[in-house]
Amino acid sequence: MIISASRKTDLPAFYGEWFRNRLRAGYCRIVSAYNRSQHATVSLQPGDVDGFVFWTKNVGPFLPALADVADLHIPFVVQYTVNPYPREIEPSGVASSRTVVHCRRLAEQYGPRVVVWRYDPILLSDLTPAEWHLQRFERLAEQLAGTTDEVVTKYVVPYRKTKRNLDHAAAAEGFQWCDPSTPEKLRLLQQMASCAAAQGITLKLCCQPELRSAGLPPAVCVDAVRLAETGGRSLVARTRPSREGCHCAGSADIGEYDSCPHGCVYCYAVQHQRLARQRYRRHDPTSEYLFAPEAPAAQPSQPTLF
Repeated sequence: MIISASRKTDLPAFYGEWFRNRLRAGYCRIVSAYNRSQHATVSLQPGDVDGFVFWTKNVGPFLPALADVADLHIPFVVQYTVNPYPREIEPSGVASSRTVVHCRRLAEQYGPRVVVWRYDPILLSDLTPAEWHLQRFERLAEQLAGTTDEVVTKYVVPYRKTKRNLDHAAAAEGFQWCDPSTPEKLRLLQQMASCAAAQGITLKLCCQPELRSAGLPPAVCVDAVRLAETGGRSLVARTRPSREGCHCAGSADIGEYDSCPHGCVYCYAVQHQRLARQRYRRHDPTSEYLFAPEAPAAQPSQPTLF
């Protein structure tokens, strides 16, 4: 099993102590996002885990945990989001100068195939027009050259909760955002691809098949091939798409929605920022669960997986 940690929250930035405790214990408990009465135990034993995919905007607090994973000889990939949005859009974003240093450190210590840069998502607004994105993307590509061979991007998807949060933030902070036309999206993607290619980095598109005419290869964010290469061993995994246009391998995600306190206004994984902050403050790093349910299901005698 490949373990995803996590599409649902920035586990490396905020929950590293919990992860290290569960890694030592050899398992964690999770609750289905679709059926809160469905619980499972996920083995984190080296013999059961094919690899980890970590998703983060700040790997700094998680570096000791990565050393623990490396000591267990479990392959891992870090999907590292580096996009220097202003505070109106990312209230607690980490300065890109720090995250670039992190990427270099990861590449030097674990190899350049470990880091996948995410410039994700692209939000067009009067604070961040296309020209703003292109200038900053080009500079970041120059700074990250040699630390990674891949950058993944997509445009903000205006899910209902995402649109609500964006509209609320825009009204409070005094900016306007938009979902640009397809030709505008394609033009910016092609310009970004050229900037990335000049630094030996391939720009890939995460889902959004309606933008395939940009000529970008599809991203495989949970990538069994990359994990196998970082670990120096074979790994066979079936593709298990999470939505249209997804090419990811199957994985077990050990995160929880509504638990990331970064406060990014475009986030699809948080419905209410206040709830996410409250949950973060209540988090118990000694629990079997990232967030224990009020009435946990009975512990199964053997580890099970969704």
